[in-house]
Amino acid sequence: MYKKILVGIDGSDISTSALREAIKLARELSARLLLVHAIDMFPFTAAVSGLVGDAQLEEILFTTGRAIIGEARNEAQKAGLAVETALPQNLTEPIGMIVVEEATHWGADLIVMGTHGRRGIQHFMLGSVAERVTRAATCPVLLVPSRQQARLPEAPKLAGA
Repeated sequence: MYKKILVGIDGSDISTSALREAIKLARELSARLLLVHAIDMFPFTAAVSGLVGDAQLEEILFTTGRAIIGEARNEAQKAGLAVETALPQNLTEPIGMIVVEEATHWGADLIVMGTHGRRGIQHFMLGSVAERVTRAATCPVLLVPSRQQARLPEAPKLAGA
């Protein structure tokens, strides 16, 4: 079935939940994992210009990215899995497209990502990496919902229903 599973990692609790789900799948299927953390310079290229030197900002983002991906790699390796990592740098594209490019390049059979389940103005302002990946991917995408999303109250029942 799935032999190459790409996992999007951003250091959040929801990406950790997605990693754990991918680890379970990979163990059951004897699959390999590719952990991807995109170094997103795009929002900073115009907004921070002059406040922090470009080289200094890049080093901060790469140091943080290496720590995030290292922690995720350690968790997957403790589960006995074969793990690869990627830290692509993004200057021009939405992060979701970077994830899809990595999946295509690596030949992923499945992409696993967490989703925050944002709606309305939050979704409009913050966008959705998971949604972009789902729309652009050429392989299946497994979305792991956040705990907060899972705890949303049920819709009220209509009288007589």
